[in-house]
This record gives sequence, C-alpha cells and structure tokens, in this order.
Amino acid sequence: MRQPVLQLNAYFEATRIVWARKALTLVTKGKAIVVVHTDREVYPGIFMPSVIRLLEYKYIPIRMQTLSRKNIFMRDGHRCMYCGKECSGGGLELDHIIPKSRGGKNEWMNLVSSCRKCNSNKGDRTPEEAGMPLLRRPLPQTIHTPRFILKSLGKDVKAWDRYLWNDSKGEQKLQFA
Repeated sequence: MRQPVLQLNAYFEATRIVWARKALTLVTKGKAIVVVHTDREVYPGIFMPSVIRLLEYKYIPIRMQTLSRKNIFMRDGHRCMYCGKECSGGGLELDHIIPKSRGGKNEWMNLVSSCRKCNSNKGDRTPEEAGMPLLRRPLPQTIHTPRFILKSLGKDVKAWDRYLWNDSKGEQKLQFA
C-alpha cells in the first residue's frame, strides 16, 4: 500500500502524489475515480490504482516549495554539480557555492548537490578558486518549482507521462528550463 499514485484534479491537472492507501480511500468514498490502474489486484476485482482523478475541483493555491536537502537533490537530478556523477541520496551532500564561512546563505541559488569527493576537494573555497566549475548554475525557486519537482518524481513512471508532460495543446514537452 506504499505505492505512489498520481492525483489529478477534476480538470486532469496533476496536483500531487499520494500513497495507494490514500488513493483507494478516496476512490471507495466516491471522491475520486481510477483513471489508470496497474495489473496488481488488491482485492478480487479491485486493481491497484496508478492515477486517480478527483471528481470535484479542488483549488490548489500557488505555494513556494520549501528549501530542503531532498528538494535540492531533486532539482539537481541527484547528480553532483561538479563532476556530473549520479548518486543515491546517501552519496550526495549539500554544498554552498559561496561557503558559509564567507557569508554564504542557505538559499536556492547558493546550494547545489555534490558528491562527497567533490565536496571534500572544494573545501572552503568558491568553485572558481578550487578550479571546479559548476556544470549548471542552480535554478532559483519560482512558482513553477513544485511542478518541476512533481515531474522529477514521476519521470520513471510511464503511466504518468501523459499527465505530467503534456502542455495545453497535447504535445509532449520534455525540456527543462
């Protein structure tokens, strides 16, 4: 029951990811319908949902994504921004572009993902001083950050592509800012 399920609002706009247990509760209470289901049967005749759609429109206020390790790692695609190596969550560290000892702050534009080796090599220097240029400048937080993070969470689930990557004209958009 800890399988992720994409939740859509009444107009098929992706709003969030919920656990299968919550999705099944919404479906059995009549608040949502299953749009796409998996082949796994939960009970006889009831299949595990992959995508659900709420029957009533829920207003989703625009909110800014909070600054956290998890969100920085997702923004950077779980890659070291110095060497490009893809790491699991345990192999990554947060690195301050401008070190804290020099007044660097905990901000979206000053934090990047870094592998332990690169973080150790860079030490208490700026990337220019260490001779370790960033592969990509960090993206600032915008009102689109939550949507970007939702897309990055669902990039490996084929059944969600249709709802996460389509624009209003129904054409596939696979580019990041």
